[in-house]
Amino acid sequence: MLVDSHCHLDFPELLPRVDEIAANMRAHRVGHALCVSVNLEDFPRVRALAERFDNMYASVGVHPDHEGGEEPTEDRLVQLADHPRVVAIGETGLDYYRHPELAPVQQARFREHIRAARRTGKPLIIHTREAAADTLRLMREEGAADVGGVMHCFTESWEVAEAAIALNFHISFSGIVTFKNAVALKEVARRVPADRLLVETDSPYLAPVPHRGKSNEPGFVRHVADEVARLRQVDTAEIERQTTANFFGLFKYAAVLSRGA
Repeated sequence: MLVDSHCHLDFPELLPRVDEIAANMRAHRVGHALCVSVNLEDFPRVRALAERFDNMYASVGVHPDHEGGEEPTEDRLVQLADHPRVVAIGETGLDYYRHPELAPVQQARFREHIRAARRTGKPLIIHTREAAADTLRLMREEGAADVGGVMHCFTESWEVAEAAIALNFHISFSGIVTFKNAVALKEVARRVPADRLLVETDSPYLAPVPHRGKSNEPGFVRHVADEVARLRQVDTAEIERQTTANFFGLFKYAAVLSRGA
């Protein structure tokens, strides 16, 4: 069984189809999924999915691009993370693509998440876009290596991957790795150590080939695994085994839940 390490099943594109999506996961041998929070207002929907499906887990956090909602303080994140099915802190990080002028606000928010992760012992889910140097700097300054986590939907260079791995982080590949023009990213997928490798969909976005341009869903993570296997010249079964072991090794609270399911 594969694990989709990052999806947004609470989004309106997917939530009405959640029973169908769960069935499609089973049909494609995707055994588990991590439903990731992007703001505190919608977090109850994320948590509810993890409560309803015994093979789904939740995170709590606020995306760096999110504006206008409740600001996540360390104490508030710790409070919301105190739930057995909340296994991670995030999605958090830095994204300077649209609003570089908000860098100070994003950095302060990111620090709150890292501190909450350290207090709870739950790993971080990190998003970075056009902000790799600052992302890594804050990870170092705040001691993110103490809890580790994942650089989700990775699109950066090998040098950034190597630095993140040195900070106790995993590297997760999405459907982007199946795109023809993702030449540099494919090389990173070849080089990441096997024990730091994860796969994801980032549903409903970034559907992999052959579904590119359509709404994505966790069942499609198998195409990501197929491409990573091809790039690394191994069987997909090996990627399935390794990434599933990596997921439960990183998200230890999910591992406890899976044993009890």
